[in-house]
Amino acid sequence: MGGLQPWHWLIVIAVFVLLFGAKKLPDAARSLGKSMRIFKSEIKEMQSDGKDDTPNPAPSPITSERVQPEQAPVQSPEQRPA
Repeated sequence: MGGLQPWHWLIVIAVFVLLFGAKKLPDAARSLGKSMRIFKSEIKEMQSDGKDDTPNPAPSPITSERVQPEQAPVQSPEQRPA
């Protein structure tokens, strides 16, 4: 019980070869390796970003870009000329 024994690995490899074919396996392994390298580099970059010596400045409030148009006084229906 426990880990996989060598003959278990042979069965797993045989199933992969039967399912995907011998031609597609090298390409799949290559793309998996490339993905793992990208993932590792992103993790390292995220860790290095978190360990910066300079503290981040406090965020300043964002002023609204909306410009309030000068509104004319609203006249009620009684005040409007007929």
